[in-house]
This record gives sequence, structure tokens and C-alpha cells, in this order.
Amino acid sequence: MSDYDDWNKAIIDEFRANEGKVGGQFEGAPMVLVHHRGRRSGKDSITPMMYLSDERDPRVFYVFASKAGAPTNPDWYYNLTSAGAARVELGTDTFEVAVTEVTGAERDRIYAVQAGRYPGFAEYEEKTKGVRTIPVLALRRS
Repeated sequence: MSDYDDWNKAIIDEFRANEGKVGGQFEGAPMVLVHHRGRRSGKDSITPMMYLSDERDPRVFYVFASKAGAPTNPDWYYNLTSAGAARVELGTDTFEVAVTEVTGAERDRIYAVQAGRYPGFAEYEEKTKGVRTIPVLALRRS
């Protein structure tokens, strides 16, 4: 297991032990565990992510393929957009979601809200400026 996998596993274990809450750098942040299957490998994975609830529709929330400002999108982004669906753990609830990418002005508006709440996201956007636009995915509860 890689250091990244160990780090994710620790967050997943803490999330499940504390009804969806984690500490450390994610203290107080809204977290979700997203289950997805590798589009090429077929391997099942779980990725912890921060999310932003939709202001108008309680069945929708957004995740951000920031990869901490890396120049490439995370693998999970391709897995989710390829599948168009996923299973998530939110608090103590587990359910299916439809996955769609948000683009254009709506993407920019949603990302700005997240960056305003969590300055790290503004830093990630600055790091990727001129390299890539950080994708925003809408997860809609089925």
C-alpha cells in the first residue's frame, strides 16, 4: 500500500468511526466517501472528498477534482465521469448518486463559493492557472 493509500485509509476509518466526521486538516469540513470503480483496472476504490451542498436542491452536492493543485486531474475524476454514477457514504448514510460535470459560469460560481469557504481551494486554482481548470462534479442522490 502506498503512503497515499495509507493516508486515505486512515481518513476513511476515522470517517466511519465518527459518523462522517474527521479531524486534522479536515476538522469541521463536510466530507463524503465516494466509491468508484477504475475505468481501466476494474478495481474498486473509495476516495474521501470535501463537498459543497447545493443551495437549492438538498439532493445535490459538489466535489472538486483539485488534486491539491497538481497539473493533472485525479484518476477518480475519470472513473466517475466515465461511469456517470457512484455510491457514496455521507455521515452514516450510504446511497447511489448520478454524476455529471458542471461547466462554464455555473462551474465558476460553485468553485468560487468553495474557495471562499476553504482557502486551500483558491490556492489549488492558482497553482493550476493556465494548466487546467479544476473540474467540478455534481453528485445527485437517486
